[in-house]
Amino acid sequence: MPKEVHHVVTRPGRRHGDPEVEIPVAEDLATVPGAPVRQEDVSFYTRVYPLETQNIEKAADRDWVWTVYTPDVLEYRERHDELNQPLVDAALVTGDIEPTGDAEPGKDMTDAIRLKARELGFNEVGFTRFDHHYAYSSKKTWVKYEHAICVALEQDYLQTQTLPSLEAEFAHFGTYEIEGALALDLADHIRTLGYRAQVHSPNDNSGAYIPMFINAGLGQLGANGQLLSPHFGSRARLAIITTDAPVSYDQPVDYGINQFCKICQVCVNRCPGRALLKDRVWWRGAEKFKVIYERCRPVMARYEGCAVCIKVCPVQRYGMKPVMEHYVETGEVLGKGTHNLEGYTIRDKGYFGPGELPRFNRQFFEIPHGRREEWLFEQFKEKLSEEGVPAYEDLVGFATDLKTILDEGDSTRGDE
Repeated sequence: MPKEVHHVVTRPGRRHGDPEVEIPVAEDLATVPGAPVRQEDVSFYTRVYPLETQNIEKAADRDWVWTVYTPDVLEYRERHDELNQPLVDAALVTGDIEPTGDAEPGKDMTDAIRLKARELGFNEVGFTRFDHHYAYSSKKTWVKYEHAICVALEQDYLQTQTLPSLEAEFAHFGTYEIEGALALDLADHIRTLGYRAQVHSPNDNSGAYIPMFINAGLGQLGANGQLLSPHFGSRARLAIITTDAPVSYDQPVDYGINQFCKICQVCVNRCPGRALLKDRVWWRGAEKFKVIYERCRPVMARYEGCAVCIKVCPVQRYGMKPVMEHYVETGEVLGKGTHNLEGYTIRDKGYFGPGELPRFNRQFFEIPHGRREEWLFEQFKEKLSEEGVPAYEDLVGFATDLKTILDEGDSTRGDE
């Protein structure tokens, strides 16, 4: 049955030069622009339980994943890291580079920067304040400038639909490599305009990016725990550039996603690891669908990044405009219950259509937890329990390993 339209969102086209798109939001999908947030709770958690990057907080399992990769994935990841590390290293020092041009006093630079970003190939560009509530503890003093330019780069559509597969990982990590280079190019351009620019690498995040992308009007948080943008859902990689250039901020938008995901639930029902919750919860001051990390990570690690939650999302598959138009016309979720949207194949497990899920035993979900030093200590305690007090050489070995970890600090493999 047709739905009443509450409002229509107009967005730039998918690529630079494409016509604008209009996205109708049904009356029963309208909630609030952006995300439901209790700002006092966000502030509380920032003070008492500050965020930290998974490169540090989850370092134990981020090391572990390298031990369960297939040979093909391992070879590709090593090659990716070799190519990507110079981009990460270059981004780290961008905040200290001086402008190369002269600024025009009093001129707003929003349109000039947005145009250049689109010309470079970024599909989504938005402006907002860099919100230090979402900065990682290890990066709070690293961030130099107030204004955040949020940029998203789409990854290949056809490769993404092969998820989970090595082919899809080529799209995933390959997009990181392209985006890291493009972000450096955009920062260089901002300096020619007379202003400073600091690249927050997509592979070495300075904080939780999604809340800032939402504040910049570039999408809303999906039930899969990822940003759903108009043209490609979560089939994109995100980066931020902060600058001292004078810009005007974009505003959060209600695309209808907050309510749509409650109705859709396809990613929740199709997750191989059963890692997605059916209902929203309040978490660190935001109302959201929470991803159960310990259920997600073992599948991601062993099955080429998994990302079934991306593959089966109708917004990713068909685009937000067709999905929302279909909902207005029929009251139904486009593709829900069909093999075209919901089917996927898991290596060594087979094909799973609507209503079918793979099974894993309990041991499959046993992974290391916490930081490197915490996991080392857990292993040491287990050895004490099984073998008693270790020999002097083993104690020296434990102390040496712990010292190495502490000296390395946050020197870890990049984000995945």
